Amino acid sequence: MLLSKLQLEQYENDGYVIPDFKMPEYLLKKIEERHDKLLDTHPEFKNYCPAILHYDESFIEFCKNEIILNYVEQILGSDFALWNSSFFAKPAINGHATPWHQDGQYWPIRPLATCTVWLAIDDANVENGCLRFIKGSHKDKKLKNHNINDNKNLTLNQELDKNEYNERDAVDLILERGQISLHDVYLVHGSEANKSSMARRAITMRFMPTSSVFDHQMVKDKNLFSKLNASKYQDRKIYQMRGIDISGKNNLTYI
Repeated sequence: MLLSKLQLEQYENDGYVIPDFKMPEYLLKKIEERHDKLLDTHPEFKNYCPAILHYDESFIEFCKNEIILNYVEQILGSDFALWNSSFFAKPAINGHATPWHQDGQYWPIRPLATCTVWLAIDDANVENGCLRFIKGSHKDKKLKNHNINDNKNLTLNQELDKNEYNERDAVDLILERGQISLHDVYLVHGSEANKSSMARRAITMRFMPTSSVFDHQMVKDKNLFSKLNASKYQDRKIYQMRGIDISGKNNLTYI
């Protein structure tokens, strides 16, 4: 199963695409069970776990889905690695919002490049705070101005300056349980709080071409990363998924 020509054009033009794919139900149940176990030992992640593989490496099973990897290869090329997976649990009633942002604002990857796969564990809709995209906002391939927002009811503390986007251009990413989307590293996106009676759980999988370098040393530059809580990146494992390390500079883990 591959992305069609039209789907690839949509990714290029809009910055995201929803493939014709659903994760099998038995795998979704495994994800739920493992996440429940994670919360038993780490209740602080009831809204958001920024690096789930650091706490339970078995989640990599879901990131290695061959159909998903085929999609990623179409976008990034044949040489790429998985550098992170996060879990957005967004529980019912008090699920935290995610401010408008660009993913690349947070990441020590040079040159900056990532395709994010977003897997819906629950139905995602307007009521429970689905993801929202500013269609086409990736096209200039530039990081826009962000400000620090330390509101504890947000999953992230970097918020895009309001002059950098027009919320009237936003589109809702409405997905059924098991569906996925793929989006570009420069795409502006966010989500509202979940005040509904339904959870909106999701896993993200972050893939980068190995022509880029995940710079573990860059996070030591306090001018760049001191306000981004980036110390967590210093020991981040980078998992080779397909091909080779084009840069020759990545510290890769082979599984």
